[in-house]
Amino acid sequence: MGLEQKLGNMGIVTTTLEQVVNWSRTRAMWPMLFGLACCAIEMMASQGADYDASRFGMELMRASPRQADLMIVAGRVSRKMAPVLRRLYDQMPSPKWVVSMGDCASCGGVFNNYAIVQGVDEIVPVDVYVAGCPPRPEALIHGIMTLHERIKGEKFKDWA
Repeated sequence: MGLEQKLGNMGIVTTTLEQVVNWSRTRAMWPMLFGLACCAIEMMASQGADYDASRFGMELMRASPRQADLMIVAGRVSRKMAPVLRRLYDQMPSPKWVVSMGDCASCGGVFNNYAIVQGVDEIVPVDVYVAGCPPRPEALIHGIMTLHERIKGEKFKDWA
């Protein structure tokens, strides 16, 4: 059943501005590289030919925070790295989202000591947590799809 059969002969499609904006945000999301440990290998694998995150509009990962709107924190964050992470987050244009990938980024993992941040949510607000040690590329793509569903439900009044 194609679009033509649903519309008939009129050729008219109706939608709201919120839906168009949210749809375009999910289809043109550019992630920023922030791989810190073993989770970064799985994050890179999600861009490879086997998993191909490009089909979800994430064509390439940006090294510049000014060109990215999604930060994927992959791996453990040390106390020395925390101010750098915050600075990069602050340099990203709004709207911006954060995915915490792996147990180390989400809760410190097995590193319960003074040198490792016990959850990246102490530094930046996290939108989606991806569990695993390290999580598979499928888990990261599922986390990104979860973020897409969350973005599609946003309203204009929530953006202020």
